[in-house]
Amino acid sequence: MSPSFSRFIAIVTTVCAIVTAISGCGDRAKSATQVAAKVNREEISIHQVNFLLSRQQGIKSENFSTASSQILERLIDQELALQKAQEFKLDRDPAVVQAIEAARRDIISRAYIDRIGDTASRPTPEEVRKYFEERPALFSNRRVYQLHEFLVETNAEQIEPLRAQIKHIKSAGEFAQFLRSQQIGFTSNQSVRPAEQLPLAAVDVFAQMKDGQAIFAPTAKGAEVTFVITSQTVPVDEVTSRPAIQRFLWNERRRQMVEKDMKALRDASKIEYVGSFAASAPSAAMAVALPATGASRTRADVVK
Repeated sequence: MSPSFSRFIAIVTTVCAIVTAISGCGDRAKSATQVAAKVNREEISIHQVNFLLSRQQGIKSENFSTASSQILERLIDQELALQKAQEFKLDRDPAVVQAIEAARRDIISRAYIDRIGDTASRPTPEEVRKYFEERPALFSNRRVYQLHEFLVETNAEQIEPLRAQIKHIKSAGEFAQFLRSQQIGFTSNQSVRPAEQLPLAAVDVFAQMKDGQAIFAPTAKGAEVTFVITSQTVPVDEVTSRPAIQRFLWNERRRQMVEKDMKALRDASKIEYVGSFAASAPSAAMAVALPATGASRTRADVVK
């Protein structure tokens, strides 16, 4: 497949995914009575513009006109590309047809998942207050950390000696020098993170750490070592944190509702894995509709 042909497929795939969401790709008839632009024999409706406008977040009311014009220009470009692609019969190309079908399946299945998630109940004020009171490390005793993180590449035999060595190291800079002296590969990064930007499972661990301490966590390729350079207590009250807590609790309930529903659908269906996929059937059967939040890791310890 030539590069130009590949570009045409990418264009048609994008266009048809959008058209699918609006009215179904291939159905060129538009029921809209309001027209935003005419491109040769085809019309772009105001409803199409408004649909894409509604999917953009953070647009202020005074910027609606500019944003609408920008969206219309993109739709015109897409329409031109679509018309030209159809002249080349790219809409009949097997790769394009497959991409369109994949986009259709994704849009419809996501709509179902969203509908199931929307049945989750909103958290009550009492539940929000309880969450606030039970997690002082995120709110009343919230800290902002200056961190120096290391991703160390080493074999399994060196993990425990490395963990023991960190207990005698006084700073992140000294740790970096030690790794270089031992010719141990690593990458490092410095950042400032409030408690809510840490992995949720690690928030309470960091809350107990003092400035200068490090946390050690083995990984598949070695270890992750994070030094707390400095930290500052910056609490937030319940009123300020309430919207974020409400969103978090509701999203968790949505996720749980979807996982429960997908499990019920699997239990009620006959699923047969065929060919090379049969060997991986047990692990595939454990799949859930949404990925779990946060990366799983092995035991992490404060080492100094």
